Amino acid sequence: MNTAFDTVIMVDWSGGNGHGPIPRKDAIWAGVARAGVVEEPVYLRNRQVAEAWLADLFEAERAQRRRVLAGFDFPFGYPAGVAPRVTGRADPFALWHWLEARIEDSPTRNNRWQVAVDMNALFPGVGPFWGNGTKTDMDGLPRKGRDRDGHGAPEWRQVERAAKGAFSVWQLAGAGAVGSQVLMGLPVLARLRRRFAARVWPFEAPEGALVFAETWPTLIDRTVKAQCAATGEIRDAAQVRLLARALSSLPGPDLAAMLAERSREEGWILGLGFADRLEAALNGPCATGTP
Repeated sequence: MNTAFDTVIMVDWSGGNGHGPIPRKDAIWAGVARAGVVEEPVYLRNRQVAEAWLADLFEAERAQRRRVLAGFDFPFGYPAGVAPRVTGRADPFALWHWLEARIEDSPTRNNRWQVAVDMNALFPGVGPFWGNGTKTDMDGLPRKGRDRDGHGAPEWRQVERAAKGAFSVWQLAGAGAVGSQVLMGLPVLARLRRRFAARVWPFEAPEGALVFAETWPTLIDRTVKAQCAATGEIRDAAQVRLLARALSSLPGPDLAAMLAERSREEGWILGLGFADRLEAALNGPCATGTP
């Protein structure tokens, strides 16, 4: 199995509405690295811009015959048992397609809250989604996690149990919440996967010209803080820049060991358990474009 990549792309996603033209935090950012040399991070003001930018980049990389690893910082799956409950199939891609068919998205509005309500209705009791971030109460979507009851869905994937500080896919709003990113990100990945025949790790072997992987920038949080906080760089930009650089700098056996993990339904975080090796790959200076 070939685990060598010419280009590494890391994307910090967002589940909210779009932003203006001035780069800011809590938006979508992307970092691109080749052989440990990273480009200036790219600010992408909404998901529509991000999807078009990614498609153009994948096309350009394919034209150059470069093999690409593209990482996205949101879960690729839900806890075991959720996909068959929602779609009738224990297949994560069936859930991707289910969401793709229902999510409506524009730079100024999206229907993620209603899709969460609809998905909750497929479970008994109240939940599992929570964190209504709107000003209007929504029947079937509690504001607090403690208000859920009897839904029967596991709270965590196995990878979140192993990743200290990771958040549950069911939390839609609040500091650190990742649930909205999942709802708004998986439909984009479903379209890009279909268009470019991408392989999705760890559900599929990381083969072919384009591989998608779930990432978690917290794995290199120490370096992000130590090297970049003093510069005033936007944290999201620093994370994609440094993680792209770390993964593109790794010795081949280290990356192969990370990609050896397999999951049929839930997914996994690339590099979990290898934070020390990712940090070690960031020995150089914190300047953009340096190895």
